[in-house]
Amino acid sequence: MSTLNRDVEKTLAFRPATAYFFHTMAPPVITVDHLHKSYGKLKALDDLSFSIPASACYGFLGPNGAGKSTLLRVLYGMCRCEHGDETAVDVFGFNPKTHELEIKFLSGVVPQDNNLDDELNVFQNLWVYSKFYGMRKREAKERIHSLLEFFELSEKRKAKIRELSGGMKRRLTIARALLHAPKLLILDEPTTGLDPQVRHLIWEKLRQLQKEGLTILITTHYMEEAYRLCDTVLIMDKGRKVLEGPPQGLLNAHIERFVLELRDPRGAPAVRMRDNPLPEGVRYDASQDPPVYYSGNADRLAELAGTESPGEYLIRPSNLEDLFLKLTGRALNAQQ
Repeated sequence: MSTLNRDVEKTLAFRPATAYFFHTMAPPVITVDHLHKSYGKLKALDDLSFSIPASACYGFLGPNGAGKSTLLRVLYGMCRCEHGDETAVDVFGFNPKTHELEIKFLSGVVPQDNNLDDELNVFQNLWVYSKFYGMRKREAKERIHSLLEFFELSEKRKAKIRELSGGMKRRLTIARALLHAPKLLILDEPTTGLDPQVRHLIWEKLRQLQKEGLTILITTHYMEEAYRLCDTVLIMDKGRKVLEGPPQGLLNAHIERFVLELRDPRGAPAVRMRDNPLPEGVRYDASQDPPVYYSGNADRLAELAGTESPGEYLIRPSNLEDLFLKLTGRALNAQQ
């Protein structure tokens, strides 16, 4: 193996397969078969099927308008799907169409936007919410204290919501969703707009909650977030399932291992080699500017870069974002 290959190999972070196989052996707690949902002529969900085992972290990826939020609303009973002969939706043994309240009691939901009460302080936001679930005073106080400590918000218990940073508000919103000790946590874009430190803290807390047995559903546009957190991801586009599986397994099966990026399109090999085909095993993606090249062999990409100075190109491992763009395209759709 060449020095370049060894260097690039060191940057590859493979998720352990043990967790994935453990979860796939467990019986599913959520099952969706042939799900459809339309808004007029718009097909938001189109023949969608999947199942999720207990204590798994399952991610939904897709461009805006792919149907991710609609899917979560169906699972949570906030949106009625179209029931055909083959359609079935089961969430912890309940049908969202007929047992919406039971599913809500078993679930904690973190919406895209924080909807905390600005007139109340941190403790009061959780205290009021505890009343919705009929929690006893002592039980509620103990649970609130535990969650504030878990999310490192104990010192802010008397602070008004307007005094909190964006990261603190997000952590409080997640704490609120966990107040009644749900079996299922649903997170819709949980770390959008947060700085890296807060994002990593939330990831750490979610991993810990999953280890304690919580089943987690997540939609995200951060491919690194999906890769680090999810046992399984389902990539959607225009309401349909495009691909499903463990993140690293999907990368291994559906995209080349290495990527060559160029800063200046005038230095692209395709420009220098107009009359010669690219080397065997190299794929050229002209939809980016500058274009990018993919190959299973890093040395082949290094040869392709030729005499370009190191600062003018980058050879890196492919990632979930590369696969996502390959499957769903780079052009913006009408919803973006």
